[in-house]
Amino acid sequence: MPSETPDLRSAAQTLRTALAQRVVGQDQAVEELLTAVFAGGHCMLLGVPGLAKTLLVKSLSECLDLGFSRIQFTPDLMPTDITGTEVIMANAQGERGYRFLNGPIFANLVLADEINRTPPKTQAALLEAMEEAQVTAGGERYALPPPFLVMGTQNPIEQEGTYPLPMAALDRFLFMVKVGYPEAGEERRIVVETLPREEGGLTPVLSRAQFLACQEQAQSVEVPSELLNTATRLVRMTRPQEPNPPAATRDFIRWGASPRGVQAMISASRARAALSGRTSITRDDLVAVSLPALRHRLVLNFHAEAEGISPDRVINDLLADAGLVERRKTQRRNLWRRILAGGAAR
Repeated sequence: MPSETPDLRSAAQTLRTALAQRVVGQDQAVEELLTAVFAGGHCMLLGVPGLAKTLLVKSLSECLDLGFSRIQFTPDLMPTDITGTEVIMANAQGERGYRFLNGPIFANLVLADEINRTPPKTQAALLEAMEEAQVTAGGERYALPPPFLVMGTQNPIEQEGTYPLPMAALDRFLFMVKVGYPEAGEERRIVVETLPREEGGLTPVLSRAQFLACQEQAQSVEVPSELLNTATRLVRMTRPQEPNPPAATRDFIRWGASPRGVQAMISASRARAALSGRTSITRDDLVAVSLPALRHRLVLNFHAEAEGISPDRVINDLLADAGLVERRKTQRRNLWRRILAGGAAR
């Protein structure tokens, strides 16, 4: 594999082709995942079981020739099962001392499978690693190997026996990517292509060094001052505490996005522009990354939950208020009208 930095646009296309050998469909999820990893951010994959979330992440690690580790989160998982632990070991002279044994978090690409299945104490073991790329144990700090990326998965429909991630943890994920059901033709292909047959590994598209160089290349994309102001204004529009908030914010949001929301939008827009071979971000980049970058950073109020309003719906309304997209002609459901009509309130 050549050592020079490849053209990011052609490398991204080769990656898409390679991933398509394993993962059928899910084009938008693949695109958002690639944007997140080249932006150097962690990513949460949200989808019901069986939609190839794990397969997608594992295949990506093979294509990028990165060290891969999968952690299956369970209620009995302990923090040291993730970070590692100190053990007493004897050297060649018979002298005993403490030695730190690395946990599965010491990898380039870490899959935190069903991350909401473990208690908050164990979930918190990821916070320092995700923010500072290091682990502290026994008073010593151990650096994690670059690149360090956490890919979490969650099942959105099953809440029994789960521990929802606090906002402090969710906010550390650059993107929340929704993985949906495949189309009818894609589902048939999935069945045909998973019939018993010999399956080989994927050929790496980028080496670790090339991938790191591509990440640097992606973050060198120009950000026009006007678009930086637009992204900042959009995130501030999500906060009901601001003066004169938009109607969607006033009616449905309890807490808006933090400054990490702006950072996420700009970082992801740069990566998306670089993947398309552009040297400057556009309004389309900001619109494309707004949903995965902001949907997990909004805390909706009871009114929104009662009317079945999703964060995506609110963000789309705010994009329209900001003049970035055309307003959709949708009729807001009225809770009391449904109750009077005999409908079941949510």
